[in-house]
Amino acid sequence: MPNFVAELKFHKKGLTLVAGLDEVGRGAWAGPLLAGAVILPAPSSPLRRCLASVDDCKLLTPQAREACAVIIREQAIAWAVGSVAVEDLDEWGMTRATRVAMSRALDALSVPPQALLIDAFPLPDSPLPQRAIIRGDSYSYSIAAASIVAKSARDAIMRDLARAHPAYGFEDNKGYGTNAHQGALDVCGVSPVHRRSWAPIRERLALEAAPRATPSHPLIPAT
Repeated sequence: MPNFVAELKFHKKGLTLVAGLDEVGRGAWAGPLLAGAVILPAPSSPLRRCLASVDDCKLLTPQAREACAVIIREQAIAWAVGSVAVEDLDEWGMTRATRVAMSRALDALSVPPQALLIDAFPLPDSPLPQRAIIRGDSYSYSIAAASIVAKSARDAIMRDLARAHPAYGFEDNKGYGTNAHQGALDVCGVSPVHRRSWAPIRERLALEAAPRATPSHPLIPAT
């Protein structure tokens, strides 16, 4: 379960506004990449009780995740999300896109942070003190909170995309490569919101673009 150990190390240095950062949608075949940024208050017993159900967003049911998102937005000093559109993902690749999404989330915070806790990805362009933690959403409350607000926001976007592209079941699969999603791609082809540089989509586009052989017919003798 997450804790405040990493946050308190910054607090002891006088850096009390610590932003947790995490991205969601990394492995999806469709839809944008989002990052969340959350600054939590200094840990206290009431805050710990409020955050008792907060964990890595992937470990929570959708209902539990949405309930946590409400609590986080109420308790946080500041929170924000940043996004990168499908077209930019295809152009930039995942590493740059992740850093851009995180930077946009930081820029959108109503209170500027003094330090950063990041899930896995350091931000070399940021001058702020920072620590990148592998599986940070399972270790730090701030990172876990960021993953939840980002996931909540991305799920809402995917529900909107499902209304615009109903064949793909985005309201359920959220753009990930489920069997139902793959079946829809077999029938309907690639949509404008699919990530065309992702291998499964790129391979489908190559097949669609490949010329089809014209069937040969035996000569029909003249009568």
